Amino acid sequence: MQSVLSWFQHARHQLKAGKRNMFLQVIQLGMIVSTALMMWKGLVLVTNSESPVVVVLSGSMEPAFYRGDVLFLTRSSAPIEVGEIVVFKIKGRDIPIVHRVLETHYPTNPGQKVRLLTKGDNNRVDDRGLYNRGQFWLDPDDIIGRAQAWCPYVGFPTIMLSDYPLLKYVVLGLMGVMVIFSKEE
Repeated sequence: MQSVLSWFQHARHQLKAGKRNMFLQVIQLGMIVSTALMMWKGLVLVTNSESPVVVVLSGSMEPAFYRGDVLFLTRSSAPIEVGEIVVFKIKGRDIPIVHRVLETHYPTNPGQKVRLLTKGDNNRVDDRGLYNRGQFWLDPDDIIGRAQAWCPYVGFPTIMLSDYPLLKYVVLGLMGVMVIFSKEE
């Protein structure tokens, strides 16, 4: 009887320790996620860009940038010049576009802003076909940032996860299993 009682006490202790370890792992995961979020928000503040890091999703900017390249953006008040590579977002669409400024349109009225026309280096025509109906120029408000630096092919996992949605769930599941079953030594 004594051995059965000691076994139950030992099992209860192990269960409490397991719950405690699981709680610690959840806390650690929360700290990792919150640290990444704080770093991202800090980058947004430093670069003055809502999206300071973007992945090139198409081949429209080849040979300057290839699919999977990561671009680091900044946003400044200096005028954007012809030839600069900008990332812009068209109203009503979610995916930002990376293209080169082809032409600037200076307003005749002093209260208006300079407008831009863009084109992908690997495209035959300008981007007016990509803009919304009736839109012929980009406003400065459409610009997310200017490309300042790049890292080749680092963003390819992002493309793989978006091209193959099932892969996203497999990776998340594997990460969850690793977090749950990893043991602190």
